Amino acid sequence: MRKHMWAVVVMALVIALGLLVVVAVPSVLAGDDEREGPKVIDRDSVAYGRTYSEWSAAWEQWSDSIPVAQHPLFTDGDCSVGQSGPVWFLGGKFCANGANCSYTGVVRSCNVPSEKALYFPILNGEDSALEESVAENPGNETYQQIATMRSYEDAGLSAAKVSCWVDGAPIRHLKERFRVQSPAFGFTLPTDNLLKAIYGNPNFLAGTYFPAVDDGYYVMLAPLPPGPHRLHFRGVVDGFALDITYYLNVTK
Repeated sequence: MRKHMWAVVVMALVIALGLLVVVAVPSVLAGDDEREGPKVIDRDSVAYGRTYSEWSAAWEQWSDSIPVAQHPLFTDGDCSVGQSGPVWFLGGKFCANGANCSYTGVVRSCNVPSEKALYFPILNGEDSALEESVAENPGNETYQQIATMRSYEDAGLSAAKVSCWVDGAPIRHLKERFRVQSPAFGFTLPTDNLLKAIYGNPNFLAGTYFPAVDDGYYVMLAPLPPGPHRLHFRGVVDGFALDITYYLNVTK
């Protein structure tokens, strides 16, 4: 399996937010079958100053920036690591190369401040010129081109099965409404980085790299009311299965 392959989903980073203007929560899906369900911000909205596509790039930048020893998607640790601004990221599960761990039955507890939207992938795929040059197809620059990397990720995701529930209520029409492709983006790796761990390759050195691309099924939840909540999502693609449950405590 590749780096982020289909491993995924949640927490919030905002690298280099710059001057972010906090805006009112955008429109939520409002079909008759969704009024009583989770309040999900529409994929085509501009949410908190960014599109879904731009938030997907930010999710990857957040994930790449965190050292493995502190990474909540490796260690099931503190979900507040790397979080800032009005949107927090959540995610799925990363396993180090050769580790005996599972991507299913993962359960996490997370304290979330009130008024924070939650952005996460149910399933996503990522590729970068760095990964292609170091581990995937070294010496072949064709695989380092943006169009080639996009086509690689697209092939598997189109056949994926995805589902998500918030407090037992399903988010509907995920495949039709929540497929998101990021713009090409740059990212920064620390010394103790996730690519080195996932590939088991010491040649993934600290530094800033470009380009990378992401493709996946992402959801942004509008801020949840204070109190306990349960977020559960599943994804299956090409024989890979992910099953994650978050017990969220939204604090006042």
